[in-house]
Amino acid sequence: MTNDIKLIQLLRDEMVLALGCTEPIAIAYAAALAAKHLGHLPDRIIAECSGNMIKNVKSVIVPNSDGMKGIDTACLVGAFYGDADKKLEVLSQVTKEQAKQCRKLRETIPCEIKLLESPHTLHILISTFYGDNKVSVEIQDSHTNVVKISKDGEILQSKNSETLTEHPTNLLENITIKDIINFSRFCDYSPLIDLLELEIECNSRIANEGINNNYGANVGKIILNTSNGDLKNRAKAFAAAGSDARMSGCDLPVMINSGSGNQGLTVSLPIIVYADQLKTSQSQLYRALILSNLIALYEKSYIGKLSAYCGVVCAASGSAAGITFLMNGNDEQIENAVINTLGTLSGMVCDGAKASCAAKIAASVDAAITSHEMAMLNNALHDGDGIVKQGLDKTVKAVGKLANHGMRITDKEILNIMLEK
Repeated sequence: MTNDIKLIQLLRDEMVLALGCTEPIAIAYAAALAAKHLGHLPDRIIAECSGNMIKNVKSVIVPNSDGMKGIDTACLVGAFYGDADKKLEVLSQVTKEQAKQCRKLRETIPCEIKLLESPHTLHILISTFYGDNKVSVEIQDSHTNVVKISKDGEILQSKNSETLTEHPTNLLENITIKDIINFSRFCDYSPLIDLLELEIECNSRIANEGINNNYGANVGKIILNTSNGDLKNRAKAFAAAGSDARMSGCDLPVMINSGSGNQGLTVSLPIIVYADQLKTSQSQLYRALILSNLIALYEKSYIGKLSAYCGVVCAASGSAAGITFLMNGNDEQIENAVINTLGTLSGMVCDGAKASCAAKIAASVDAAITSHEMAMLNNALHDGDGIVKQGLDKTVKAVGKLANHGMRITDKEILNIMLEK
């Protein structure tokens, strides 16, 4: 398989639409799938989730749930009203009348939540019951990666989990940053146009929703209304506004990156805003988005889907690369823009999905644009500046080691703090 085919396949695998924060949606998907195989609406549910899943579901509103949060909400809405065939859009067909019933479900259907001790940071085991019947669905490592379905002790479906949390994905093996930049500059992107158009359309729509209405802490709207509306502030505002809406239960879908809607917004919206201001060609916009998405995916392949390291940092560094591309930066300037971003932001922690994600996006985009401006003037952080190494490939590996290994204790402490009463 050539590098071009690998990278196209990677983007097609990773660039998918999701309605709502992907962690509660993954739980809703597992519950919907379990209820489907149960053949009946459950009379009770047990949800066992890894610590990172609990962290990322605790504080975010589940779409179409009448404004409720939590693992139990995601389980119940998914099991009773979700469409498992739609995967990460599992709750897209929930009606307003059904959403109003969600609070009654929480009062009448027991849903027990347990911490699942697991080496997998993304690990879900949902068991639905009806009388003496039981169906369990297990997901590992990726939000829709179902590794086992069992019914009354009989295994209906089973497969080995591809552990994405410890190693780069197979499709990125032996691929370098230079390969990614070269692909972005010269590839035949026609097999990706449908995804790129959806990314532009859907992510722009939810950003405008966040700008024009009140969601969460209104980070995006505040940035836009309190600044002079210059290019940098508009890029920050629209990226943050998309997260404002998404974290507060908006029922508009988002094109994700690395399993995350917030990362999908951050790799795309600053570039879309810049391209609009610069009046770039559609081709240049497509190529900048391809570059941004791939840079983020490359970095996250060393980190894993979930960790104590805020994934928006990777996404913002992708945007730094894409903006530098739009501004006709050369390959070295593109790499330096990413290095500068990683050297500035690495260490920002993930304390779950919630309203403040929008503020982290705004701060990250601000740093990414400064990093781009530094790179365009041939200023870069150097080997030995903290965790920065010689070249972007080595820097990305260093960041991966920090996030995937060095921050494991941090991850546990974050969860302990979040669960303190």
